[in-house]
Amino acid sequence: MSNINISLPQSMKAFVEEQVTKGCYGSVSEYLQALISKDQKRQTQEHIEELLIAGLESGEAIEVNDEWWEQKRTHLMNKLHEEK
Repeated sequence: MSNINISLPQSMKAFVEEQVTKGCYGSVSEYLQALISKDQKRQTQEHIEELLIAGLESGEAIEVNDEWWEQKRTHLMNKLHEEK
């Protein structure tokens, strides 16, 4: 694991230490790791939502059923064989 040094105002340092003292986290490092992990998950969720919105706005909706998947599979297999 790598180390990183950060500077915090006294009020933030006290808050972080309070979270650790309350027993929510085992150490300051664990608290900061949890915050970073939550932010990573939030950013991933935002990206997924952006992709879903882009998909919804990308055009006319189509019905995706077993027949559609079979046609898609056949098309991709044919394309794969053409490339060989």
